[in-house]
Amino acid sequence: MKITMDVECTPEEARAFLGLPDVKPMQEQLMREVQDRMTANIRAMEPEAMLRTWLPATLKGFEQMQEIFMAQMTGTKRE
Repeated sequence: MKITMDVECTPEEARAFLGLPDVKPMQEQLMREVQDRMTANIRAMEPEAMLRTWLPATLKGFEQMQEIFMAQMTGTKRE
């Protein structure tokens, strides 16, 4: 024997009927937090911010490379 029943209701009505908790407020809070984090990461990827972060390290690396080349050309050891 097989019985088929069609029930028309909204997800909220089904959740209440089955006694499941309403997780919508939690989902909204989590989505706000995800959006805030994504916005902060996008701001960090702005070209000006990236240059300010990377330029000092790049210049230091360039100076070290110059020292290595000079040491090789003059035959002195680098400390």
